[in-house]
Amino acid sequence: MVFDLDLIKKVYAGMPEKVAEARKLVGRPLTLAEKILYSHLFVPTEKAHERGVDYVDFTPDRVAMQDATAQMALLQFMTCGRAKVAVPSTVHCDHLIQAKTGAQEDLKTANEVNKEVYEFLASISNKYGIGFWKPGAGIIHQVVLENYAFPGGMMIGTDSHTPNAGGLGMIAIGVGGADAVDVMAGLPWELKMPKLIGVKLTGKMNGWTSSKDVILKVAGILTVKGGTGAIVEYFGPGADSLSATGKATICNMGAEIGATCSLFGYDEKMAAYLTATGREEVAVAATQIKEYLRPDEEVYADPAKYYDQLIEINLDELEPYVNGPFTPDLAWPISKFAEAVKANDWPARLEVALIGSCTNSSYEDISRSASLAKQAVDKKLKAKAEFTITPGSEVVRYTIEKDGFLDTFYKIGGVVLANACGPCIGQWARHIDDPKRKNSIITSFNRNFAKRNDGLASTHAFVASPEIVTAFAIAGDLTFNPLKDKLKNEEGKEVMLDEPTGVELPPKGFSVEDAGYTAPAADGSGVVVKVAADSQRLQLLEPFAAWEGTDLKGLKLLIKAKGKCTTDHISMAGPWLKFRGHLDNISNNMLIGAVNFFNDETDKVKNELTGEYGAVPATQRAYKAAGIGSVVVGDENYGEGSSREHAAMEPRHLGVRAIVVRSFARIHETNLKKQGMLALTFANKEDYDKVQEDDNIDFVGLGSFAPGKPLTMVLNHKNGSKDEVTLNHTYNKQQIEWFKSGGALNVIRAQFAKK
Repeated sequence: MVFDLDLIKKVYAGMPEKVAEARKLVGRPLTLAEKILYSHLFVPTEKAHERGVDYVDFTPDRVAMQDATAQMALLQFMTCGRAKVAVPSTVHCDHLIQAKTGAQEDLKTANEVNKEVYEFLASISNKYGIGFWKPGAGIIHQVVLENYAFPGGMMIGTDSHTPNAGGLGMIAIGVGGADAVDVMAGLPWELKMPKLIGVKLTGKMNGWTSSKDVILKVAGILTVKGGTGAIVEYFGPGADSLSATGKATICNMGAEIGATCSLFGYDEKMAAYLTATGREEVAVAATQIKEYLRPDEEVYADPAKYYDQLIEINLDELEPYVNGPFTPDLAWPISKFAEAVKANDWPARLEVALIGSCTNSSYEDISRSASLAKQAVDKKLKAKAEFTITPGSEVVRYTIEKDGFLDTFYKIGGVVLANACGPCIGQWARHIDDPKRKNSIITSFNRNFAKRNDGLASTHAFVASPEIVTAFAIAGDLTFNPLKDKLKNEEGKEVMLDEPTGVELPPKGFSVEDAGYTAPAADGSGVVVKVAADSQRLQLLEPFAAWEGTDLKGLKLLIKAKGKCTTDHISMAGPWLKFRGHLDNISNNMLIGAVNFFNDETDKVKNELTGEYGAVPATQRAYKAAGIGSVVVGDENYGEGSSREHAAMEPRHLGVRAIVVRSFARIHETNLKKQGMLALTFANKEDYDKVQEDDNIDFVGLGSFAPGKPLTMVLNHKNGSKDEVTLNHTYNKQQIEWFKSGGALNVIRAQFAKK
């Protein structure tokens, strides 16, 4: 089945003319990102848009939502006044399935425990014309790649790893649910014109090296915020040599460098993948306009002229990498990793190795890992660490079972988990004797922040390719280098693992009995969406209050967060996922993972009304009950990680008025603006140090709040002294209206009410 073929043909029919117009406007040849961006403008432009400066309105071709974020997005959408979504949209049930014993039992449990939420998502999708992928169908990004992604398209998704679709040449961007509401309502989607980072790949990978190692190396170069505000565009002969799913792996993990998205130009590898997944018509249509789906030749010839930053990587020389622990940009080539483990006293004994996830669950990934598992069987080796396999979709799972790979994994002790996110997002009932004991795990996932996978601060999580993870599973030792070290088998003989082998696409084709898709009703007007008044999982939304029209004075400091504060710290996943549709209940996890600057503890802040220390949410609820607003102060790249807008909605719901930080991650800053919050940055980053625990805080200048005009924060200290601190912001006129109206959704409601 080919989804949205007419839409794709329409995009392709208009692209040549739009690209030609863009070349005239810009006055030079274009990169691929520019071709796609300019061909998706909401209204034609008469001037070139300045990268990193101009806010631009776009028209994405589609929206994708996973079940955890879809709940809040659709609760918002159902209040905006539309009878049906304006663009093709889908919901994917992948986040709420907890990994515990194995695929069948875990899926059965999820269907029982989450019945209320799944029925809500199925019914609201049916009502508003949204495609529904049931639990077990697969992880959103793999399902999108197999069914919806197309070269030259633009999509947004309510998950930070939406850029996975860049593996098929699509600009695919992770956003918060409020952005998705805009697009589903038929409104323009706003984005600051991204800067462009070019990554030129030469040579060809060989041996143990895989596509995952490209992005692991890039993460080490750019760090977790080096791609912020930029699209990363990969090109060159090395790029064309990578499989489409390998390209998707690279684009997926581009979220870990803060990139807006990543993408590759259309080539034969993409055409082959489209054909293998039943979309030959899309491949034929794309091939007919191939020159518009790749950078112009002049860009290839002299890339430094066209990108804001240029990185070159020779795949002939690329080593396998292992990144971590605790951050995805701490990059170690395999030749230096064992030394790093010893020097840093990280636990060398590997306890669990996990492959799969949305990042690395392709047929190619599994086939290469299975080749190592087969070697282990043949050479009389078994996995010395726990070993789990997470297929990305039912299509992949069914096919790898048919082709014998799952049996091979079982023979070395592997456990196959459900086609879902599972341990990658903290949905993992980890088996461990002492949760406080230092221990090591390694995954082929994308993120490895503290507590990310199992909720345990003591777990040292590392990230590598599926084949390197499989080799470590067999060895059970992080000081093992599979490229040169030997292992002792069951007979006491020393054996060595050969290089992994695999194939990009299944020789006998993909197969599946039930992919898990449900089409919506042609007319959903009679469909009833039920939310029980006493539900603990779902809660209808009330509009946030508009700005009072005055400066904000007498605010309390809720917390001054120290160091890394991701959306996992602000709104944890794991057991809290069950409350993603209930704003008040999930607000009880607000900032419980953030480290308090004043005592180096988590979830322990001073209540200025009582002088006592207590949990962050409880303290904030006390301020809200007293009618007092508060402020959160943060460090660099505040809000990095997942796209979850709950990290913005919870502070808004509980009465936090402003978030003031050294710097923001892109998605989180946008989410805060959408919810009518003040998202501000220190003009002088050292002013972070001036904030004291007992401060009363004023925000001055809101009456003349305007684009490019700084605001002033007055810190009234307990000893009677004060500091005036200048704060910058990136609000444009539209976003200032969101603030004044109490949130973007209030503006949308008002617009539809007039129609």
